[in-house]
Amino acid sequence: MIIGSKMLFVMSGWGTGYSFRCEIVDYSQSPLALRMVRTCWLYYFSKFIELLDTIFFVLRKKNSQVTFLHVFHHTIMPWTWWFGVKFAAGGLGTFHAFLNTAVHVVMYSYYGLSALGPAFQKYLWWKKYLTSLQLAQFIIVTIHIGQFFFMEDCKYQFPVFLYIIMSYGCIFLLLFLHFWYRAYTKGQRLPKTVKNGVCKNKDH
Repeated sequence: MIIGSKMLFVMSGWGTGYSFRCEIVDYSQSPLALRMVRTCWLYYFSKFIELLDTIFFVLRKKNSQVTFLHVFHHTIMPWTWWFGVKFAAGGLGTFHAFLNTAVHVVMYSYYGLSALGPAFQKYLWWKKYLTSLQLAQFIIVTIHIGQFFFMEDCKYQFPVFLYIIMSYGCIFLLLFLHFWYRAYTKGQRLPKTVKNGVCKNKDH
């Protein structure tokens, strides 16, 4: 579903004529507008699938993985995206979803490799770069939304959503920076490596 929604975001607007500056919501019955509505609904439902990550962690008693960042991210997105898809399924407010699906394709590829067992741990050396990609995502989203406040003639219909998106971009950026500091500076949540077939945390 993540890969499908990524491709649909490209076909439904961001790769077929959407402006990266001011792009209002199209409420017409045009094929492009209807495709974007369906894409937004698909993205909305994908947030509930991602929420299952948290549920599975709780059921498996993986309490170390149920962090504030994880819970906050996965619980707040379905709730706020309902309003977004209900009232503004399209336009510049969907750019963050387009970018987020691209990052999630990479992220879930990492999770998929990590789930294959110790033999594949040697291929997970790029976790730090995945976190860097996530940080870059929030910087780009914040900059993209921020330009709206400097445009005098953009008639985007629901500016309140842009305030919410920009707030989330800043909040998630700070939370992921905190994760970076703990994981890669203090060494509390480092990627695992394999030595003699046994998974061990890196010791720096």
